[in-house]
Amino acid sequence: MRIFEELESEVRSYVRSFPVIFDTAEGSYLYDDQGNKYIDFFSGAGTLNYGHNNPKINKAIIEYLQGNGIVHGLDKATCAKRDFLQKFNDTIFIPRNLSYKIQFTGPTGTNAVETALKLARMVKGRSNIIAFTNGFHGLTMGSLSVTGNNFYKDESFYMRANVDHMPFDGYLGPDINTVDYLRRFLEDNSSGIDLPAAIILETIQAEGGVHVASSKWLQELQILCRELDILMIIDDIQVGNGRTGNFFSFEESGITPDIITMSKSLGGGLPFAMLLMRGELDQWKPGEHTGTFRGNNLAFVAATEALTYWDDENLSESVKYKSDIVREELKNIAEKYPELDAKVRGKGLIYGLEIPQRGFSANLAKTCFKHGLVIELSGAEDEVLKVLPPLVIDEETLKEGLSIIDKAIEQLLSKKKDALTKKIA
Repeated sequence: MRIFEELESEVRSYVRSFPVIFDTAEGSYLYDDQGNKYIDFFSGAGTLNYGHNNPKINKAIIEYLQGNGIVHGLDKATCAKRDFLQKFNDTIFIPRNLSYKIQFTGPTGTNAVETALKLARMVKGRSNIIAFTNGFHGLTMGSLSVTGNNFYKDESFYMRANVDHMPFDGYLGPDINTVDYLRRFLEDNSSGIDLPAAIILETIQAEGGVHVASSKWLQELQILCRELDILMIIDDIQVGNGRTGNFFSFEESGITPDIITMSKSLGGGLPFAMLLMRGELDQWKPGEHTGTFRGNNLAFVAATEALTYWDDENLSESVKYKSDIVREELKNIAEKYPELDAKVRGKGLIYGLEIPQRGFSANLAKTCFKHGLVIELSGAEDEVLKVLPPLVIDEETLKEGLSIIDKAIEQLLSKKKDALTKKIA
């Protein structure tokens, strides 16, 4: 590991959580350079919904490269882009009766968020944006301004950029409707909150602690946006692409966002981000918002192949089936160890096990890794163990990974009990 310590910036993060040198990967498994195998409950922070080195996607990429296909094309028309647009329209838009224009942005999620904020402000002629507590939308200047966690912010480089944060669904407790709370601020000319151009949110706050917005709350928020002429931006970067069981995370609620940001698993593991917008919002002048890597042709090829998983309901039904397994197993774990006061929440194949004891979740993740499970944390205090396996994970591997969590908790509590006994003695 010395070369990384000597040459790579201190900003590196995941290498500290998983201190081995990974070499190969396949499906739901990672392998280090010593041949050790790890079950992946991290999925590249939600980038690998279709697994590592998905054979169908790899085959399409290899064939494209062997045919000397265009790799870099700016926003020129290419066969790869044409095929992706057609496939996305036929497989995603038409069956869901959706109509959006597509804008290809820079290669990662924060580029899509920056574009969405810029477009909303331009179209509405207002600068204010409403974001939510515990939201995470990226770490470049604009997206950082709508991200909630203070860990990422410092007055020396962070610009507030006219953003107000409001309580997410459930933030003030189960009895307070935070849409009504927001409405009061927006309808009062003396509240100090300017009428925003847009409201941006995740339907499930993945990095924020796996907080799930209810369908009722999302529907009421959309009504508020339409009444007050506010654009609704859904950040579907991590919890879209089938993570909840439907392709879009908001489908079950029945809402129709004005703008949708997408990235991560869209490219099947390759850098790819885009914006979906209602047609009348597409008010850009040619070249007004550009980027050298807007539209990654290899990612177009990968994404087109990945979309074949949505030609039928098989993957969707599989995710929902495995969701029940995760929920029940995590609930059993929470009940098995009542001293942890653990809470389970999530949907599809994104679940969180919240353990309020300070530092326990961090130790749990480390212990899981020692037993061969790659899993990360979320929440403002890293108090939530986040279960985020590939959507294509098989049932046996899924259960094995969950059993490692159980075993790791048992081991930590046993050590804690032994330490207490020695102290008393």
